[in-house]
Amino acid sequence: MPIVFPPPLQAGQRVAIVAPARKVPPADLAGALAILAGWGLEVVLGASIGAENHQFAGDDDLRRRDFQQQLDDPSIRAIFCARGGYGTARIVDGLDFERFAQSPKWVAGFSDVTVLNCHLLRRGFASLHSPVPVLFNQPGGEEALASLRRALFGETDAGLGAPAHPLNRPGTATGALVGGNLSLLHTLTGTGSQASFAGRILFIEDLDEYLYHIDRMLLHLHRSGQLAGLAGLVVGHFSQMHDNAVPFGHTALEIINNYAQLHNFPVGYGFAVGHEADNRALVVGREATLTVDAGGARLAY
Repeated sequence: MPIVFPPPLQAGQRVAIVAPARKVPPADLAGALAILAGWGLEVVLGASIGAENHQFAGDDDLRRRDFQQQLDDPSIRAIFCARGGYGTARIVDGLDFERFAQSPKWVAGFSDVTVLNCHLLRRGFASLHSPVPVLFNQPGGEEALASLRRALFGETDAGLGAPAHPLNRPGTATGALVGGNLSLLHTLTGTGSQASFAGRILFIEDLDEYLYHIDRMLLHLHRSGQLAGLAGLVVGHFSQMHDNAVPFGHTALEIINNYAQLHNFPVGYGFAVGHEADNRALVVGREATLTVDAGGARLAY
């Protein structure tokens, strides 16, 4: 299936910020509103911003209706998911992409937004795995934000690199980018949002997980055959990992390496993708080339 890429943004266009998962106080978006205005964009806040239903940004129906409204409005040229958390998978099956398909627009975010990144890719649409508005002003995130702007406005981007790492596996691979948060990729297996990894470059990251959870999720991806057809693997941030009183015995990166060694694709560790300030934007669905050698790893479009 050919991948459809939304047109680049232009100054003066309207974009929306919505919260498909965890609740977001409007005050937390002040910095993002100023930044987007500085990019020449008119920002619309969805009904889910400021809404509350326990942890969620309003109940499932409100969040679904809000996202649907932005999908259907042809004047909205990009949808920014305000933050991650949990809840996007609760609404995705109720979304209708018929009008979106007639006039595709960028959907941007990461973490829980992996649900949308994969759901769209399965249907042949590119999206952005990128910083979320509540983190636009995060110290140390300047390059990440600049990469998001380049992706949105169709500016040239050379890709990104990572320094040499002892677990790197040399090689070169070309394929469309797929991936995101490992916990969500695991959760999406067997659902209508599962995106194929076959012949593609998979990127993974995660936050606040026990090491045995990382092993269990990768074991599932391996046993279900999803790792067998990879063109290459890009490993991002695995932040704030936890261990049990009886240690698991391997770090998160060592666990990844244990499963990567069962296959034959190139692997690059240490990419600036995930739950750290430097979380570079990646175009999910875009063809890229991963090169891993003695000098490090590079991902280029």
